[in-house]
Amino acid sequence: MITILCVDDEPDMEMLVTQQFRKQIRNKEYEFIFACHGQDALEKLAAYSEIKIVLSDINMPEMDGLTFLSKLKELNLTDLKTIMVSAYSDMDNIRTAMNRGAFDFITKPINFDDMDITIKKTLSEIEVYTNFQHDRDKLIAIEKDLAIAYEIQQSMLPKKENPFPDRQEFSLHGLLQPAKSVGGDLYDYMLLSDNRLFFLIGDVSDKGVPAALFMAITRTLFKTHFTNYPNADLTEQIIRINNILSRDNPSFMFVTVFACILDITTGMVEYVDCGHEQPLILRKATGDIEIVKKKDGGLPICLVEEFPYFSSTFQLNPGDTLVLYTDGLEDARDANDVRFTIEPSKQLLKSALINEEPAKINTQLLLNVNSYIGQANQFDDITLLTLKYNGQ
Repeated sequence: MITILCVDDEPDMEMLVTQQFRKQIRNKEYEFIFACHGQDALEKLAAYSEIKIVLSDINMPEMDGLTFLSKLKELNLTDLKTIMVSAYSDMDNIRTAMNRGAFDFITKPINFDDMDITIKKTLSEIEVYTNFQHDRDKLIAIEKDLAIAYEIQQSMLPKKENPFPDRQEFSLHGLLQPAKSVGGDLYDYMLLSDNRLFFLIGDVSDKGVPAALFMAITRTLFKTHFTNYPNADLTEQIIRINNILSRDNPSFMFVTVFACILDITTGMVEYVDCGHEQPLILRKATGDIEIVKKKDGGLPICLVEEFPYFSSTFQLNPGDTLVLYTDGLEDARDANDVRFTIEPSKQLLKSALINEEPAKINTQLLLNVNSYIGQANQFDDITLLTLKYNGQ
């Protein structure tokens, strides 16, 4: 049962809410607790630790909703979500409320069907965050056991050479070689629909066990969000994930990410660049290597809450190959501490790998950089995710 605190100074609100949600109350889906202003609400929160959602009016006596929001932020109740209620004409205050940490809002006069939908959406976000906390606590508990941590990390990454054998329009392959027993790189992919393929690559700012734990949390969040919301906007999802990670990051780690959705029918790729390395496109028609141009403002995830990420696009033509990689590929060092750079990989792609499948491309690129490293210690995790677009 979910406990909801309703904060409103209108005397009829308790009767209206109780009447409108009588079925959910009777079925013990919802329990409502009522407060008449912000100070009363703070006292109710102190008395009822099980409260998960707050529905709060903005204009109230003694302590208004905006002041109440500020007090909530000071309490740092990370698992509590607040939905603000105000007149549609009160958009300035609603905007202020969202900036102060409100999760969502509804307008007066209240449409109770809309309120129910908003509550359910909020509960879904709470469930995601609860799963995130559970996964985090579980992984921290096994931090000292590197063997188990490695097995967990590797089991989370897709490893099939051809994960979508029935799809002739494209093929893809990913691999990860950690610098230590476990690493902070990640990649993933999934079909969102028959015509939309999601894929991403990422790199946590640290190495070893701490980075592996953060990598697992990050990948879990991406997997959960894009599974639960397959039709959601790519930028909206990135912003939501960034906000969750930014709120609970005592180690001040961050993740560079390059996340994409391929329109399988047209070859158009929508992407959000979160401070990651520039992918390479091997153009089949010309044999040239094209570098995906950087856009301004692509900060890594987990640096700034509410950062306004945006998406861009590029076109893949039939036969083109897209290579995503982490900086471990170009920053690899030999025994003399000389940096590998990305140029040898570009030359290998152009000279020997233009007609090859993604698994072969990744294997050869990794062999090439490992040969360069030789007996030196691997400087950083190396991850490759390669997609070949064949068209319809």
